[in-house]
Amino acid sequence: MSLDKDFKDIPGTIIFDAEQSRKGYWLNQFCMSLMKAENRAAFKADERAYLDKWKMTEDQKQAVMSRDLNRMMALGGNIYFLSKIGATDGLSFQQMAGSMTGMSEQEYRAMMVAGGRKIDGNRRLGEDGDAQRPKKD
Repeated sequence: MSLDKDFKDIPGTIIFDAEQSRKGYWLNQFCMSLMKAENRAAFKADERAYLDKWKMTEDQKQAVMSRDLNRMMALGGNIYFLSKIGATDGLSFQQMAGSMTGMSEQEYRAMMVAGGRKIDGNRRLGEDGDAQRPKKD
């Protein structure tokens, strides 16, 4: 059951709430399995076979195999669990965050050192003439 939530008006924002937690349960369990060396080895040896052991959706599996962190988050992944995939690949959290923004690690680091993203721009759907979220009756 999906609830009407005010924060869904914020473009590009995924809040990890109970609904997202339910959606991503098996994806996040897979990620936590990567804390064990033998599981990391099995995953790296045959990613598809390892993923098929989990009750994940095909979309979730494809997002993992393509390392699309934004898609994994939209499909219920929690960034703290997803970081296990990055660690398995030898990536730092900073490298992962950069990939999620379309920036290189160096560009992402420079942005953060300079104070982070600018607050200018479209901060709520409808502010800049874009489509508003439909109202529920």
